[in-house]
Amino acid sequence: MKLVIQRVNSANVLIDGNEVGKIAKGLLVFVGVAIDDDEKIVEKYFNKLIKLRIFEDEAGKTNLSIKDVGGSLLLVSQFTLLANCKDGNRPSFIGAGSPDEAKRLYEYMVNLGKESGIKTECGVFGADMKVTLENDGPFTIVLEL
Repeated sequence: MKLVIQRVNSANVLIDGNEVGKIAKGLLVFVGVAIDDDEKIVEKYFNKLIKLRIFEDEAGKTNLSIKDVGGSLLLVSQFTLLANCKDGNRPSFIGAGSPDEAKRLYEYMVNLGKESGIKTECGVFGADMKVTLENDGPFTIVLEL
């Protein structure tokens, strides 16, 4: 699994011009599911995600989590995060999870978000999505555990 986490002032996802997900202050998270991932891996990543202290406190220090600031999550599936560009010029996606399993685990992460009490929005797995964001900072983290 790999997550690309962006602290945002706002973000949204459009499919065919229709908005399917939208948040104000929070985290836009691109989710890449790997071939050997399972529910335990998803839970580990999700728990780390919501505990990351990447929002500023009153002193300007990054000391607060998404829950501390009442932020929202926008989770977007993105298998291309698992691209291997080591050899040649065409990325290999052999390390990405199969579409059915990746969709199941991505939706599991979305459900964890909704069950956590954090406002959670999402894209649509496998869809051609247009993502718009205003990065706050900019502040972007690639999370690989």
